[in-house]
Amino acid sequence: MFISLAQPRMTVRLLRLLVGLSIYGIGIGLMNQSGLGVPPWDVLHQGLARHLGGTIGLWSILVGLVVMIPWIPLRQPFGIGTILNALIIGTMIDLTIGRVPVADTLTTAWVFLLGGVVAIGVTSGLYIGANLGPGPRDGLMTGIAKRGPSIRLVRSLLEVAVLITGIILGGTFGIGTIVFAFSIGPLIHYFLPRLTLR
Repeated sequence: MFISLAQPRMTVRLLRLLVGLSIYGIGIGLMNQSGLGVPPWDVLHQGLARHLGGTIGLWSILVGLVVMIPWIPLRQPFGIGTILNALIIGTMIDLTIGRVPVADTLTTAWVFLLGGVVAIGVTSGLYIGANLGPGPRDGLMTGIAKRGPSIRLVRSLLEVAVLITGIILGGTFGIGTIVFAFSIGPLIHYFLPRLTLR
C-alpha cells in the first residue's frame, strides 16, 4: 500500500523530508567521527562494513532495503519518504565521514557526539512530521506492533538485537550509544509535535 503524494502542501512536505533526512545522516556521520559510539543500528552497519567490506552508509542503505521485505506480509503502507529514508541517510553518512576528520581531542569528540544526537532528534521531527512514509526500521517496528506487542517492547527488542549483533561484528559501542539511547526519545517527543505538518 503506497501513501499518496496527493496531499496538501506537498512541496513543503518534500522539502522538509529532504532536509530532515540529509541532516539526520550528517548527525550519524558526526557521531561516527566522534569515536564515542553510534546509534544501535549503526553499530550493526559498522560491524557489517568491517567484516564484509563497503562503507557504513552503504550498509545503512542495504539494511534499510532488506528490512522492508517483511513489510509485505505485514501489509505496512510505505511512501516516498520510506525509499528516500533508506537512500539519503546512508549517502549523507558516507559524505560526512569522507569530509569530516575523526575527532582528535575529547572536546571535539563530545561536540561531534552531542551535535549529532541533537541533529538526529530535531530532524526526526522534521522528516517524520512531513507524513510521507515511515523509515524502513520504524515501519518494521510499527508493523510488528500492530500484531499485538507494544511499540515499546518491539523497539526495545529490535534495538537490543541489532546492537548485540553489531558489537559481535566489531561495531563501536560506547558512551555515545548510551547518550543516544536515553536522549533520542525525549528529543523526538519535544520536536515531533512542533514540526509536524497538519
